[in-house]
Amino acid sequence: MNTAEPPAPPAAAGVSTAPAPAVLCVDDEPNILSALRRALRTDGWRVLTAGSGAEALQVLATEAVDIVLSDMRMPEMDGAVLLEQVHARWPETMRLLLTGHADTGAAIAAINRGRIFRYLAKPWDDVELRSTLRQGLQMLELERERRRLEALTSCQNAQLRQANETLEQRVQERTAALAKANDALKRSYLTGIKVFSGLIEMRGGRVAGHGRRTADLARKLSQAMDRPDDEVQQNFVAALLHDIGLIGVPDALLAKPAARCSAEESAQFQRHAELGEQALMPLEDMQPVATLIRAHHERFDGQGFPDGRSGSSIPLGARILAVVDAFDELQHGHVVESPVTLQEARVLIRHGRGKQFDPEVVDVFLHITEPERPRPNPELLLGTQLLEPAMVLARDLVSPTGVLMLAAGHVLTTSLIQRIREFDHRTGGNLVVHIKPREGR
Repeated sequence: MNTAEPPAPPAAAGVSTAPAPAVLCVDDEPNILSALRRALRTDGWRVLTAGSGAEALQVLATEAVDIVLSDMRMPEMDGAVLLEQVHARWPETMRLLLTGHADTGAAIAAINRGRIFRYLAKPWDDVELRSTLRQGLQMLELERERRRLEALTSCQNAQLRQANETLEQRVQERTAALAKANDALKRSYLTGIKVFSGLIEMRGGRVAGHGRRTADLARKLSQAMDRPDDEVQQNFVAALLHDIGLIGVPDALLAKPAARCSAEESAQFQRHAELGEQALMPLEDMQPVATLIRAHHERFDGQGFPDGRSGSSIPLGARILAVVDAFDELQHGHVVESPVTLQEARVLIRHGRGKQFDPEVVDVFLHITEPERPRPNPELLLGTQLLEPAMVLARDLVSPTGVLMLAAGHVLTTSLIQRIREFDHRTGGNLVVHIKPREGR
């Protein structure tokens, strides 16, 4: 029999509340289900349980479920078969797998068949479990928003096709609405990616700020190499998420210089490129990005990982990412025992030309990173008390701890300015906001 946590007390009259996200935990061992229920009790989840695959399918037929978390080994219907059926019948439901270390090979095969978001090894860590569920829910919400906007765009396209040819003004209005919907889709997609990148960087240490810095440099380098706009965007997103596979790496290993890592620790670290690709497997539109993430530690001479690819067989985006990633790591990461200066990092990048890095990419990179004389910054740098409605952010607004709060291009409103000021007051009053200059100034 399936059970659920007691419902939350009713909301006050006139106050609307969104329903709690629902997770269905499936395991043939009652003590495992009880442990999962306890682990998720404080996170606001509506926890449903089922003792078998057949019982889980009955629950899904009657309940709205956001995420299914299933054990791998169960009698009659194992977790892989169950999640494959869930994918076929309820494709919008996020799927997670619990498995023992001995089942890792079977779990990977199950991921491919059931399009599983991720698998967790038993015994699980409660913090990792809750974090994984939150990430899965965020991915699910982003995908739902993407589908909603695509449906809106499709609907508007149909309306445009039906419009009377003589109603030229109406066609123009619908075209403008369509453009606005497409812009909203792009902004929602990129903002969601930035938010997810911010979640990765919340771990602090060597990953704090690394994704944003690497992404900005990857975009500049791609543009300098005259790549198409869609490829520039793809390289930017790949750089934001290239370290997603480090989510499962212990903090102690992230803080340890590469030269002091044991062979076992180096092998564990090197797996993050493959794990990053696997994390994006459920998202069809992200597969080109996933390919770049897998290959961003390949070397031009074929001595990289995980596949030992060389030369032009490595995607150009990954060759670009390899250079900008190493450049930032040398100054902020754990590649060397002590961080180096910008100029020292440029010398080391030049030294890797033709060996670790693509010579053409290095040549363009060294050109665009050549120090220049300071020039007046056209952006306005304002304290929060000087902000005014209708001002536009020139850069992402990032908290002192590195979390993305607002994306570049956001238009400020009176209520939003008030919230920014309140946040600034709580965090010490040192927030500086980059504002685009208004035309004519």
